[in-house]
Amino acid sequence: MTLLQAFVTLPVLLPMLGAAASVIVSPRASLQRVIGVVTLALVCVVAGVLLVSADSYGPVVAQLGGWPAPMGIVLVADRMSALLLLISTLVTLAVLVYAIDQRISDYGRETASTTFHPIFLLLSTGVSLAYLTGDLFTLFVAFEIMLASSYVLITRRTSASRIRSGMTYVIVSLMSSLLFLTAVGMVYAATGSVNLADLAGRVGMLPEGLKTVLALLLVVVFGIKAAIVPLHFWLPDSYPNAPAPVTALFAGLLTKVGIYALLRTQTLVFPQDHPSTLLLVIAAVTMVVGALGAVAQDDLNRLLSFLLVSHIGFMLFGLAVYTPSGIAGTALYIVHHITVQATLFLVSGLITRRTGTVSIAQMGGLAQTAPHLAVLFAIPAITLAGLPPTSGFVAKLALLRAGAGATPAAEIVAAFVVLASLLTLYAVARVWVRVFWGTPKEPLVDNDPNDELVVGTARSARGMYVGASSLIVVSIVIALFAGPLSAIASRAGDDLQTREAYRSAVLGPDTAPGGPGPVPVAAVPQGPAAAGGGAAIGAMTADDAEGTTSR
Repeated sequence: MTLLQAFVTLPVLLPMLGAAASVIVSPRASLQRVIGVVTLALVCVVAGVLLVSADSYGPVVAQLGGWPAPMGIVLVADRMSALLLLISTLVTLAVLVYAIDQRISDYGRETASTTFHPIFLLLSTGVSLAYLTGDLFTLFVAFEIMLASSYVLITRRTSASRIRSGMTYVIVSLMSSLLFLTAVGMVYAATGSVNLADLAGRVGMLPEGLKTVLALLLVVVFGIKAAIVPLHFWLPDSYPNAPAPVTALFAGLLTKVGIYALLRTQTLVFPQDHPSTLLLVIAAVTMVVGALGAVAQDDLNRLLSFLLVSHIGFMLFGLAVYTPSGIAGTALYIVHHITVQATLFLVSGLITRRTGTVSIAQMGGLAQTAPHLAVLFAIPAITLAGLPPTSGFVAKLALLRAGAGATPAAEIVAAFVVLASLLTLYAVARVWVRVFWGTPKEPLVDNDPNDELVVGTARSARGMYVGASSLIVVSIVIALFAGPLSAIASRAGDDLQTREAYRSAVLGPDTAPGGPGPVPVAAVPQGPAAAGGGAAIGAMTADDAEGTTSR
């Protein structure tokens, strides 16, 4: 295993080791904070290196345990996974900075935690593993790591009623996990493999009916985890009941991992050469139902949760188009939405701490009493609505272009993108008018000072503002570098559509486009950006079983 191949394992190993170290030093609060920040900062650097390498030379593959694919477990960093890994880890780091200063403000600088920091890092482990894994069963393991971690975070220091709300999340997640495990078993029984690159060749040889059933089962599984309508019912009742940094992390990452899993499996294992009418309909319904649900809310966190559901439909739309431009638009929208949605929930936490309530009707006049909060809310709000020249506008424009060049059904759903964007603008404008304009109101007294939701009024540490502001800076950088980022997303879309760069890197350059076996030289991708031939970093041949690495 080369040094670069070893780098692929670090986004999984570093947070796991950091979690263990955090437990060991749990009596020392300052050491826990240092371990968390340093660990995530290192993962950011590793993710950046992997993105540059994957974009320049092709997917980076690590064959774990010395077992070549498809028999062994593989970790794969291609353009798509490395890009999402980088942006997700940046968001996780910013949320951790916010959470650290919130805990210092609430409990004092010397108060440590035996659960928060280790579980936070363990959740990052699950997210990294989900992005990098190259087989279905390990993807299931990654989701279980995220589920166990998120359940601990969502139920820490909270009331019995909120634990009941959290149970909805856990029960639904467990049901989807059972469906996922069933799907993995059915796929293995039908094909004899769970390796994604190997399945790309084997699934095509299955009867059409069986292939459709397996594809739809995975759509349901990942649809629950991504909260697409009508499988979204658990999210608006669960996310708003967690502390602000936890909600921001969940909203920014967990649903996007579901979309990524759907994107990876539907393009690599169950590819189509035309838009999917079913996914187009689901995308349109998700956009509109989520946006209308947001308009009807008085609870600020529930409003943001419904907007999260609505914008999952935007990402699903790009996948449903099933073109490289559509997939590229989805990738760009995920990158934009991870940062913006997490920012809005962090700012919501700051607003709640100042006002003592989550009720929009009981707020008012914050633009006079806290103008900095008005700015922190306004920038991500208009970005989410997609006003130019924000990153949201760039991402939505990419989706609209993809839809406009596809079928009439896709063009109709593209109109729903515009409608949902207008409803989003109305929802955030309504929040702005009722929360920031008008006569300032006195903050309410916290009814439950022992939880981590509303802990004191007008008390927010400087680091909390730093965490939220840093994500706004990331969003602005995405808009400023929209050209290079769009180019990377476009190349990632091409990779997912053609599939051969991924398959050649994992299984070796002698893998046929339709399944295992030798292929003519002309069928192997060429060039430094392809994963075929000698350019595939980590690509393995039969010689690797004897310890020889193919260069």
